[in-house]
Amino acid sequence: MAKVKGFLYGVCFVSSVALNFFFVTNSLFAGYENKQLSWSQRAAAEAEAVASVSCSGHGRAYLDGLIVEGKPVCECNTCYEGPDCSQFLPDCAANAESGDPLFLEPFWMQHAESSAVIVAGWHRMSYVFADHTSISQVLQNHIHKVHSIARNAITKGKYIVFGVGSTQLLSAAVFALSLKSSSLARVFASSPYYPVYKTQTDFFETVHFEFQGDASVMKNTSDSGGNVIEFVTSPNNPDGHLRKAILPSANAIYDRAYYWPHFTAIPAPADEDIMIFTISKLTGRAGSRFGWALVKDKDVYLNMCEYLELAEMGVSRDTQLRALQLLKVVLEGDGSEIFHFAYEKMRDRWEKISQTVSFSKRFTIQEIPPQYCNFFEKIRGPSPAYVWLKCEREEDTNCNDVLGAANIIGRSGRLFNSEDRYVRLSLLKSDDDFNLLLYRLKELVTKENGTETMCC
Repeated sequence: MAKVKGFLYGVCFVSSVALNFFFVTNSLFAGYENKQLSWSQRAAAEAEAVASVSCSGHGRAYLDGLIVEGKPVCECNTCYEGPDCSQFLPDCAANAESGDPLFLEPFWMQHAESSAVIVAGWHRMSYVFADHTSISQVLQNHIHKVHSIARNAITKGKYIVFGVGSTQLLSAAVFALSLKSSSLARVFASSPYYPVYKTQTDFFETVHFEFQGDASVMKNTSDSGGNVIEFVTSPNNPDGHLRKAILPSANAIYDRAYYWPHFTAIPAPADEDIMIFTISKLTGRAGSRFGWALVKDKDVYLNMCEYLELAEMGVSRDTQLRALQLLKVVLEGDGSEIFHFAYEKMRDRWEKISQTVSFSKRFTIQEIPPQYCNFFEKIRGPSPAYVWLKCEREEDTNCNDVLGAANIIGRSGRLFNSEDRYVRLSLLKSDDDFNLLLYRLKELVTKENGTETMCC
């Protein structure tokens, strides 16, 4: 009996020691874990608190937004107001003027956890990375991978330059190409063209370069020699057509901002000497202000780098970290999710607008034929970023005014060096913006046909 009692005491003692060891070590580990996360817990809690603010699905509260009575304030979408953005303004105009790519906001809300970034106060305080450059090598590697998956550009044998969005890189490319000759570099673009090509080149005009207008006009003259630079937007902004350089002697800058599977068919990977991309149109993160150029010629690459180092001393390290995290999410799984999500949304928007305009004799939109896509490995229909709408009536000489009278705000064709009969309408904005645009267009076409409803 004594032996049994001794055995039981021994078991109890060992069990007690084991349990105490477990609780102590578990407590120590938990304390260590909490200590490790202590500096980020407050930031995470603040982000979660702001993200949880209800704005009725028609707005957002932000970490850097206004605080009233200790609470974050909702920033409402266009045509909504009130403390929780629940009040719709029925007479509000449909604003389709800007290229703000808010259509991808739902994608990032679905990936809230994986796309979140918490940055330590001491993150990358230096001007340079460990390799004494201003470019993250890890981010550079991810850019190579994204292009490989999208099958939209050949990156092998190219230098990569980072910039504050594609806008800065366009300017850097003009600067670099203008140094290839001692004579004045003349800059051109084929109409209709993105207005920034002219406004930015004019703004930074030096003794080395100046903007001289429409490339198609220049093509038909004998004065096409010397140092010539041509902007080529493919697919084009505003009409979504794939383009090539038309000036045979020109140094071409290919603006490939929209050359992604959700905006256009990718017939083949692009392989030009200078190609410029932006995270804005790939991910919708326009506010991050990050872009990159793929450059074949080493001297052009070095001159672009010099321009950017003098202008900015490189892209913000925080911006590069944000871009890296976004691309990590893009590359999750087989890397196709964002392209399928975005393509389906843009295709749906295009089809709804096309169907609406098809009931009209007063308005027409651009035609984009179905084409084989290297990414989807099949023939696919159009899904452009913009509608290039034309007023067909002889008396409608200013189409922007016609739409304005119908409570629709677009961007005048004149800004694209085209006729006032054209207007660009953005399909990139939020669901609220698009739905109101579609509603206003249906109203306009219905009024044209003299009917109360439209069967579309």
